[in-house]
Amino acid sequence: MRLAVIPARGGSKRIPRKNIRLFAGKPMIAYAIEAARASGVIDRIVVSTDDAEIAALATQMRAEVPFMRPAELADDHTPTVPVVAHAIRTCRELGWEVDPVCCIYPGVPFIAAADIAQALRLLEQGHAPYAFPVAPFRSQVQRALRRDADGITRPLYPEFANTRTQDIEPAYHDAGQFYWGKVGAWLQNPKIHSSGIGYVIPIWRVVDIDTEEDWRHAEAMYKACS
Repeated sequence: MRLAVIPARGGSKRIPRKNIRLFAGKPMIAYAIEAARASGVIDRIVVSTDDAEIAALATQMRAEVPFMRPAELADDHTPTVPVVAHAIRTCRELGWEVDPVCCIYPGVPFIAAADIAQALRLLEQGHAPYAFPVAPFRSQVQRALRRDADGITRPLYPEFANTRTQDIEPAYHDAGQFYWGKVGAWLQNPKIHSSGIGYVIPIWRVVDIDTEEDWRHAEAMYKACS
C-alpha cells in the first residue's frame, strides 16, 4: 500500500497557524491533501499532527489521523525523517503494510499531482531509495559573491570568476514539496539529498513561505496563475 504522510504540527512560529490558515480561500493543508488524492498513486493519506484542530480539519478533508504525533517529535528542531519513520512504525502497529511512503509538506500551494506520480515512477524505475522534486537555481551558484562588513564584494568561488555562465554546470535545489522514499530508507537512511533521484520541476512552482511577506507574494502569484 502506498502511503502519504503529511507532517503538520500546530506550533508554527513565524506564521501562526500556518498549516490551516486560509490561502487563496482554502486551508493551506488542503493543497497537499488534494494533490495526494488527485495523483492517483496514493492509497491512504495520513496527517501526522500534534494539534487537535488540524486533526479535525484533516479528517473533514477525508485524510486520516489514526494517531497523534508525540510532543518530542513536534518542536522547531525536529527533522522530517524521524516524523515519517514514526508514522510508518505506528501504521505498522495498526496492521498496515506500507511501501513506498511519500512525505508531503503541508505548505505547498503550487504542488502538482502529476509531479507526485512522475516522481514515484522515478523511484520505481531507479535504484535510489528516495525521489523528490528539484528546481534549477535562477543564477549560477558558482558565481555567487561574498560581501564583507564594509560592503566590499568578492567571488565566493574565485575559480569560476572568469568562467562564462554557459560553461558552468547547472545546480539544483530541493523544491521543498514532497519526498518519495522506500520504507527501509525512511527507517534507516536519513540522507535524502545524497541518495535520492531529483525530478526537475519549473522554477516558478517553487516558493518558500516563511514570513508574512512570503505569504502575500505567494498568494498573489497563485491568484495570478489560477
